[in-house]
Amino acid sequence: MKLAKNIILNSDSYKYSQFNQYPAGTEYVYSYIESRGGQWLETEYFGLQAFIKEYLTTPVTMSDIDIAERIITAHGEPFNRSGWEYIVNEHGGKLPIVIKSAPEGLIIPTKNVLATIENTDPKCFWLTSFLETALLRAIWYPTTVATNSYESKKIILKALEKTGDPSLIDFKLHDFGARGVSSMESAGLGAMGHLVNFMGTDTVTGLLYATEYYDADIAGFSIPAMEHSTVTSWGKENEVDSYRNMVKQNAKAGGIFACVSDSYDIYKACELWGTELKQDVLDSGATLVVRPDSGNPSDVVVKCLYILEKHFGSTVNAKGYRVLNPAVRVIQGDGINHASIHSILFCMELAGFSADNVAFGQGGALLQQVNRDTMQWAMKCSAVGVRVGEFLEWRDVYKDPVTDSGKRSKRGRVTLWESGGEYQSSVTMPMGWTDKGLQWNHVLVEVYRDGEVKKTWTFDEVRANARK
Repeated sequence: MKLAKNIILNSDSYKYSQFNQYPAGTEYVYSYIESRGGQWLETEYFGLQAFIKEYLTTPVTMSDIDIAERIITAHGEPFNRSGWEYIVNEHGGKLPIVIKSAPEGLIIPTKNVLATIENTDPKCFWLTSFLETALLRAIWYPTTVATNSYESKKIILKALEKTGDPSLIDFKLHDFGARGVSSMESAGLGAMGHLVNFMGTDTVTGLLYATEYYDADIAGFSIPAMEHSTVTSWGKENEVDSYRNMVKQNAKAGGIFACVSDSYDIYKACELWGTELKQDVLDSGATLVVRPDSGNPSDVVVKCLYILEKHFGSTVNAKGYRVLNPAVRVIQGDGINHASIHSILFCMELAGFSADNVAFGQGGALLQQVNRDTMQWAMKCSAVGVRVGEFLEWRDVYKDPVTDSGKRSKRGRVTLWESGGEYQSSVTMPMGWTDKGLQWNHVLVEVYRDGEVKKTWTFDEVRANARK
């Protein structure tokens, strides 16, 4: 077994000393996960299922304990060997916890409970908080990427609704981020988060993860495309030949192919596409996507559209905006973020061009330029069950730092309720409370209990949840 798959070693160092820090008689620890706010007002919740399947379905063994004890004690921390041995001996190595989760893909306002975790064996109360590091990381990254992508989708969709065809939205933002992330696992999780919203990706790992963890068939698609090396290897004087070869090799009737065209002069390249190469493109029956890759995105995209329109022509759609001949489109894949997407689309609108004419490729800003503070993620203990004589007494647990009210945590056995698209976090009891005359429904679903997966969603179901 790889050390990284040993759940006992999947925590922060300081967690190993906390098994004896709780009040005497503590039997249960209840914690929740939320986005406390941050850059956006909503979360597109996603990713927990992948973590559960990968890390929580393999029972702990005595060998895992031996390895972990050797590493952790040498590291300078105490090790709760008796606690882990108890899990192996009494539970067959299966973790005695219950995790409840919102259905993945749902768009839920920040400051709401998205998942909860509680131990199911009173002797393993310490396990809840021990899993915080791994569990929070499993949720914050894919959810933040999914939300980042979702926010871009809203910007693009608004432009399509005003100037073009909203049905084109699925392929308007393409993931270029595989090389820009910190690990293959980040690539897989982040790419899946993006694919909740769109169908275009060049991150193959995302396809694999969507199949492995969410039973997807093929979750995303791509097209043949040139890169600078396949253009410049022909030499500047033979640039047109590199493009003509691309058309010959990859332009298929009814298909799409992309050509980065700014290796030397993007505007001269657009002229080449519209003159020397125009008939090649038209005869192929394919759609050429011209890709600028430098300069001010808003200026460059609009100027390219003007040149391509001059040679290929355009029509005016029902909304009064010009759409290029279907044989040619533009994709901007450099410097793409929410601000530049908005700027490009705004400048296109001012110039009278429909958003139909452009797609976007995004790399680091999609998958890597996020962190836990982007949406202020936290997992906090909100209640403990303490044995007092014959009775189990539930006590609220919370933090409320005088120096930062934004870090005030929730108290009690909190959960999530929904009514008519409105979400509300509240304590779990009573289970069927009403407010403002409306009936609220309990949202969280038990997804894991005592080593067993209890509920899963397919990738299609996740996507459907995101569109509710």
